[in-house]
Amino acid sequence: MTATDQAREMAQIAAAAADAKGGEDFVALDVSGPLPLVDIFLLVTGRNERNVAAIADDIEEKLLEAGHKRLRREGRAESRWVLLDFGDLVVHVFHEEERIYYGLERLWKDCPVVPIVLPEHTAAD
Repeated sequence: MTATDQAREMAQIAAAAADAKGGEDFVALDVSGPLPLVDIFLLVTGRNERNVAAIADDIEEKLLEAGHKRLRREGRAESRWVLLDFGDLVVHVFHEEERIYYGLERLWKDCPVVPIVLPEHTAAD
């Protein structure tokens, strides 16, 4: 199996929202082979708890605006690792320390990487 076009579009929307809030180290993995109910994991890093919360909130807002329904959200209270489940797309917004500790990239290293194109930034950004 391979990630659907809809899942890829959702990942782009989520990545652009995260980028606008200062998200870093974007990795999108096509997990549709080993996980039949999910197409893409999007991993994003925030610099601190407030940044993680802001990134997660903006991703959720933009995906809802685009007509996608959130199925589940976890970790928002602590904002160290926020998981947003939109069905075809699951977004993991990590604090730097949690990203290193849990190492999801290592766990899913056999999955293909999905290209993410981020908006260009100007000097004023």
